[in-house]
Amino acid sequence: MNGILILAHGSKKKETEDILNSLVDKVKYKTGEELVVPSYLQFSEENMEKGVELLVSRGAKNIRIVPMFLFDGVHVREDIPNELNEIKERFPGIEIKMGRHIGDDDKLVDIIIDRISEIC
Repeated sequence: MNGILILAHGSKKKETEDILNSLVDKVKYKTGEELVVPSYLQFSEENMEKGVELLVSRGAKNIRIVPMFLFDGVHVREDIPNELNEIKERFPGIEIKMGRHIGDDDKLVDIIIDRISEIC
């Protein structure tokens, strides 16, 4: 069974979790996948390790992690991979892979243009 973990940076403002929860629901709806969970790198108890634990407890054997980071900074290049290596050691029978960060995606241009048109 597949599991998807959407990883955001996290914030001290707990209401920001509502945004990620909404995105998780939309991913579930559009993909038909049931095992989609949010997790955070910082400022939340719902961290990457707990997200993986939750997915495994629900039967996931293949976990895909999508880092919701715009830039390829230290979190994407070092922090997340280092933490992920530790998590993989705890779950040797589970395939866990991380996808690309959001980065320079043409879909973001459309969002920026929409936001510009909202101002005018």
